[in-house]
Amino acid sequence: MTAAPRLVVVGHPENRRVAYFRAAVRAAGLPEARVMPWLDVVRGTARFAAGESVRLDSPGEHPEVDRLLRGVDDPTRVEGSGRWYARFTEVVAELAASAGAAGAALLDDPADLAVLFDKRLTHGRLREAGVPVPESPTSGPGAPAVTGWADVRARMAEAGLRRVFVKLAHGSSASGVLAVETAGSGRVQATTSVERAPDGRLFNSLRVRRYTTESEVAAIVDVLAPDGLHLERWLPKATQGGRSADLRVVVIDGRATHALVRTSRSPLTNLHLGGARGDLDAARTAVAAAGAGWPDALGVCERAAAAFPGTRCVGVDLLPATGWRRFAVGEVNAFGDLLPGLTGLPGSGAEGLDTYAAQVAALLHTNRTTTPGTTRP
Repeated sequence: MTAAPRLVVVGHPENRRVAYFRAAVRAAGLPEARVMPWLDVVRGTARFAAGESVRLDSPGEHPEVDRLLRGVDDPTRVEGSGRWYARFTEVVAELAASAGAAGAALLDDPADLAVLFDKRLTHGRLREAGVPVPESPTSGPGAPAVTGWADVRARMAEAGLRRVFVKLAHGSSASGVLAVETAGSGRVQATTSVERAPDGRLFNSLRVRRYTTESEVAAIVDVLAPDGLHLERWLPKATQGGRSADLRVVVIDGRATHALVRTSRSPLTNLHLGGARGDLDAARTAVAAAGAGWPDALGVCERAAAAFPGTRCVGVDLLPATGWRRFAVGEVNAFGDLLPGLTGLPGSGAEGLDTYAAQVAALLHTNRTTTPGTTRP
């Protein structure tokens, strides 16, 4: 009989993500999951034991960890994502080496994380795998860096794009995202959660706002550009109840298990920015009425997840085109499983389970730990 895995979760002890995962572990009858604080990992004091299986959770929502990774003194600041990425990937590599030396095994691949936290690399990998993504002049490992607003305008003109999303390459939770629209008369406007202070510093806000002059948009983009920018075509989305709609689909061990419709009156559907949960049954009905297949839509997400074979769970942002006939993948999120109260899709094998319980069940079912000191295959 195979012994139950001894689980360690790297996260913030007080965070709800860790609480949800530990509750799922207890509900499955497993020994309590040990918590390794990200703060200890970043400071280099984390220790692991032989035979432990180590799950990484989000390092976000912790001011001190954020300060150490990004080098800014205010967690609401937008700047610093480039430094955050460099330091985060370095810390994860050090964590993997430390765990390996102790005989512990990471459940996810650090190399995958390095791609997942760079939108340019993610889109390049998805495109190579044949997964539909919005057109982008910045994706792939060889794409030249965007140097500022003048460069954005030039890339848009070269690609014939009038509407684009300008995103921080290493951003998350819509931080630093601008939905930019241009018109033939030279008019420019951007919808974003970025708040620009009088001294030019940029802050994340829970209020979506619109900048209507090119000088305002240029000032924001020029500050963000040194951290790395990703541009992608702004695809017209399907609607539900008169609101723009997309889906977050969780894929666990290669299978789409949970799906949530997100709707918004703005181009940004993130729930913390005023987005709302939509009607999944209505979305499935709309897909069928359009002549598309719901299994095909989920299949796009599963193909996106398959591009990251060393990662057990991802959250895929699926963009339905107007009319619900076609789909593209906007982003693949390494820590995209925080969907409280959402249970599994019919036929997914995760019926009645939330995203954390489904991950624990998949771990028990497959028991796919590798040779101590390595990530799983």
